[in-house]
Amino acid sequence: MCDGKWRCVLGLAAVLGLVSCSTASFYGQALAGQRDMLHRARPVEVVLADPACTPAVRRKLEVARDQLAFAEASLALPVRGQYGRYADLGRRHAVWVVFAAPEFSTEAKTWWYPLIGSLKYRGFFEEELARAEAGRWQKRGLDVFVGGVEAYSTLGWLRDPLLNTFLGRDDAALAELLFHELTHQRLYLPGDTDFNEALATAVGQEGARQWLRARGRLEDLANYERELKFERGFVAEVLATRERLSNLYRTGSDRAPEALRSAKEAEFDRLKTRLHSLDRRHGGSPLLDRWLALPLNNARLNTIASYHELLPKFEALMARHSGDLEAFFREVAALRRWRAVDRHHKLEELAS
Repeated sequence: MCDGKWRCVLGLAAVLGLVSCSTASFYGQALAGQRDMLHRARPVEVVLADPACTPAVRRKLEVARDQLAFAEASLALPVRGQYGRYADLGRRHAVWVVFAAPEFSTEAKTWWYPLIGSLKYRGFFEEELARAEAGRWQKRGLDVFVGGVEAYSTLGWLRDPLLNTFLGRDDAALAELLFHELTHQRLYLPGDTDFNEALATAVGQEGARQWLRARGRLEDLANYERELKFERGFVAEVLATRERLSNLYRTGSDRAPEALRSAKEAEFDRLKTRLHSLDRRHGGSPLLDRWLALPLNNARLNTIASYHELLPKFEALMARHSGDLEAFFREVAALRRWRAVDRHHKLEELAS
């Protein structure tokens, strides 16, 4: 944890002297975006006392404060002054993230970062910069996807603020998001995106359940469980398609590119059909409609896999601890000594 926000920002700036011009440009925009966010942030108490604060924002900030207090008291999560400020960025997304993968592989492209190792994505504070980065990789023949995200964690290096991009969520989804990001500060293993994101997803969802239950919001809990059931069905279809594509690319390497492209598109068409069927069974979802409106490719499937492929293993391990997250975290933390591929196997052994 850094002592002050500008000390952290200056530390990031020092990294720029160690990288190439193109990489320096990336870190330059990251530094400027983070600095702008910190500049906009005001203490939540000041925002709540401001007569210009709308009732909707006021309510969400009060809910978030309650959720943060619950995270610290009941979920073994390190709040320590996190989310004690609020920033209105004046936009829908906090950052835009670029994902990439080869045309005939589900192996995600990675980018290396100081202090945190390799990640399967690259984030930008301006959408046009993200799309320009995606365009560069697309010209090299890779599948690319650009997605706007509401939140990210600085892993405790800075005191992250609550953002206006959080506040469109319902209370259960807001709890899941806050608990997810705080999990990254409790335990983060450099270079293992899938492990980190699935762990945070598991804790975020379990934490949201516990918060709703503790507050006596049983109807909201039932609605949240229904949403998670739909999500699990959606994820299962996406991951099954990704597995079939992996097999196609592995066994069809001697086929002509045109034949592989045709088989690939056929798999995506089948996925759309299955997802539409799932949607009808669950009464329709505007979120799924929007998801299906964008093109499908390997990079886009990887955005789902990173958060969900290891999720059942963490859920099974968590169930063994009956919701005791402190005991759960201790067992998961013991996996840090393994390489990523071995760590995933060890996680599966622990969960079985």
